[in-house]
Amino acid sequence: MRDVAVIGIGVTKFGELWDKSFRQLTAEAGAKALLDSGVSGGDIDAMYIGSMSSGRFVGQEHIGALVADASGFSHLHIPATRVEGACASGGLAVRQGYLSIASGMNDVVVVGGIEKMNDVSGEAATETLATAADQEWESFFGVTFPGLYALMARRHMYEYGTTKKQLAEIAVKNHANGALNPNAQYQKPIKLETALNATIVADPLGLFDCSPVTDGAASIVLCAADKAKKFTDKAIKIIGSGQGSDTISLHGRDHICTLEATVYAAKKAYKQANVKPSDIDLAEVHDCFTIAEIIAIEDLGFVKKGEGGKAIENKITTLDGEIPINTSGGLKAKGHPVGATGVAQIVEIVEQLRGTADKRQVKNAKIGLAHNVGGSGATAVVHILEAM
Repeated sequence: MRDVAVIGIGVTKFGELWDKSFRQLTAEAGAKALLDSGVSGGDIDAMYIGSMSSGRFVGQEHIGALVADASGFSHLHIPATRVEGACASGGLAVRQGYLSIASGMNDVVVVGGIEKMNDVSGEAATETLATAADQEWESFFGVTFPGLYALMARRHMYEYGTTKKQLAEIAVKNHANGALNPNAQYQKPIKLETALNATIVADPLGLFDCSPVTDGAASIVLCAADKAKKFTDKAIKIIGSGQGSDTISLHGRDHICTLEATVYAAKKAYKQANVKPSDIDLAEVHDCFTIAEIIAIEDLGFVKKGEGGKAIENKITTLDGEIPINTSGGLKAKGHPVGATGVAQIVEIVEQLRGTADKRQVKNAKIGLAHNVGGSGATAVVHILEAM
């Protein structure tokens, strides 16, 4: 397999973007990535686009061709493929682009992620997101994703002594990081008391334990590493890529406090990259809910199982901690446009490894990890990147 590098990145502002269309968002992110990479349309061999449910959110399917068209490439007839894996759609698109280059099939690939979620009502958005759960055994009976992750949180509290205060501290940390990110949906720090006393969504999860409904797009340009210097001197190498699956229903698993898909994907990525969790300098993990970040850092091997809550108390995961987590603000504060999230995580890691993350820059960052999850853990994707 060939080595693959990220040579260009682009991301839009995340938030409630009423004045921008689906087309405009994807074109904006793509244009930024191409300008950053030095690549022109004629250099692109293929495009992969992560989008979870554009048919429900904006009434538009056939996303691959639409994105190529909106980007001004329809006349080049570039193969453009939509990739779907619920909230892991973006990470899966990155992996498909990576594999196509590693295999030798392509040399230069554009990967995009897009979702415009605010064009429907809150109720419709909730119903759409619920399609990532088991329709027969979960959604049909009224279980929402806040409900599923609340079950995980309660069990984690019961087994490991995790507290609501620890969950709230995750929210405080990620909002503090988001305040340093000019593209984040929420750019204002919050106090611990605010998170603790917020309206309950699904006990024990309050409003500030839950990621928002978000519009946004992100894009990266991938290239065979041995050809990267033709375009840029800012390339960041992908040294590991792993993907795992599990039961789509939460009740079908042996243990609801561990996402085995994450464990499997991470194991594959670590092995390929020839690194250990202790070698990672920072990580973007899938914190769709605060309990998800706690479980993720355990499953990725940054702390022992059951010690994820203590990690935030001991400030291990803060911006200046041993392993900074979600320097972008995470899904919690940066926002969670579900099809774009996995690509945006790569954008943040690349910025950190380039040393261009400004006020949220992690000192001496050399190796970063991105972790993207679909549903309640039925799909997980892990990528490990290293400064070249």
